[in-house]
Amino acid sequence: MRADPARRRLLKASAASAISVGLGIPLAACDSTPVAPSPRTAPVPEPNAMTINIVRFQHQGRTQWGVIRNEQITPIPGDFATTGDFVRAASIPALTALRGNTLKLTDVELRSPVTPNQQFVCQGANYRQHMIESGMDPDVKTYNMIFTKAQSCICPADSDVIKPQRVQFLDYEIELGLILKKAISGPVQITDANLHEYVAAAVIVNDYSARDVQIPQMQFYKGKSFRTFGPVGPWLTLVDASSIIGLKSLQLKLTVNGEVRQNDSTANLVYGPAETLTELSGVQNFEPGDLIATGTPAGCALSIPSPAKQKIGALLPEKKKWEIFFKVQSKRTQYLKVGDQVEASIRSADGRVDLGIQRNRIIAEA
Repeated sequence: MRADPARRRLLKASAASAISVGLGIPLAACDSTPVAPSPRTAPVPEPNAMTINIVRFQHQGRTQWGVIRNEQITPIPGDFATTGDFVRAASIPALTALRGNTLKLTDVELRSPVTPNQQFVCQGANYRQHMIESGMDPDVKTYNMIFTKAQSCICPADSDVIKPQRVQFLDYEIELGLILKKAISGPVQITDANLHEYVAAAVIVNDYSARDVQIPQMQFYKGKSFRTFGPVGPWLTLVDASSIIGLKSLQLKLTVNGEVRQNDSTANLVYGPAETLTELSGVQNFEPGDLIATGTPAGCALSIPSPAKQKIGALLPEKKKWEIFFKVQSKRTQYLKVGDQVEASIRSADGRVDLGIQRNRIIAEA
């Protein structure tokens, strides 16, 4: 699957391949520049497009689902053990019309709206500026990079993130998550016109990453799967045919201690949901409720060496190369430290689509 010529012109940076990106750093690297790139022009949803926000919460020892409006939760009748069970039964018109007794948001404990039985599939290097600042040549990287995270890393949106004692370079990655609506068990052709038949909802994901595990060991799964490294929520924003187009024009913003680190638009995604699901349908099965994280913009803590240093690094012995990597990264003050506060939000410019806010405190492993 190749990026079109317009994408190649916009994305072209250095001629370094993903394998030789500076001192052994692969294509998931990104810089710390917080300036938002100018997004491509994206369509907007219809004026009366339908979305609704759904929380999964615990109250008086019972886990339930509910419609959240202005910090008031209307419990949804029925028992839904998994995210898949819920999205199979969900109807936006019925949920919009739901009324009844409400609970204050402050009186419940929010849980992750994605249950740990669901798959957690991720896209990498999927924003233009991220690719450019990663020193990547789009004529070389003309594939949709896919990896997974362990389901056991999934946690509620406002969880404390545990920094393992062995991890020195803890990084953040805000991402738009998509919740699948129906099972996929074979190749299907998905387009923007029928995407709503396959995607039930959108959600905020933060793909926390231990770069000193991920990069030197070339282990995306291991470096990104520590417990608490996958906050999801605070809620699912259900979409339908009238509103799903709005997912192409959402603004992602992440701050650390109030400083903007990531700021970009989903209009700048390289491989969109329709083509990604089409490709993956030829590879694997999916179930309703499975989660796909669509990649992070530029602005992560991980640094990228200059093209000259990339060439030098390729000639160095492995041991020396990684000694330099650790020395360079140890000077990066952007990496997360115990006590840091990370805040992530995704919403449309007009506020009609609002996925909420995640707030995470970084704590030390006990």
